[in-house]
Amino acid sequence: MPLVRISLLRGKSRAYRNAIAENVYQALRERFNVPEDDRFMVITEHDPEELIFSRSYMGMARTDDFVLIQLTVSNTRTQAQKNALYARIVERLQQDPGIAPDDVMISLVEGDKGNWSFGQGLAQYVM
Repeated sequence: MPLVRISLLRGKSRAYRNAIAENVYQALRERFNVPEDDRFMVITEHDPEELIFSRSYMGMARTDDFVLIQLTVSNTRTQAQKNALYARIVERLQQDPGIAPDDVMISLVEGDKGNWSFGQGLAQYVM
């Protein structure tokens, strides 16, 4: 059910991008109990003038390794679950591919279960 959008500056290797996607997916499985194969992700690389971010907002020291992760999910999780997910994503990305915690921004967008159609023009979660 999550739709994951990952934005980063152009120039990272395929392995680097794959590591981000895999670790975000595994964190979702671990902290949000996302089912196996429930994997829908878009990775977008940007030129510097297309990905604009503050290097210092909220006391961070952001670098060109900055990654913006937007997660669209159903509104079924507690704040504690969300906090656990944020922490796990940062932990996993710090391990592989080596992204500093200040360089990981996560935005969670929530919606009702009826807002999803996985094909055939049906709202599978509310049938």
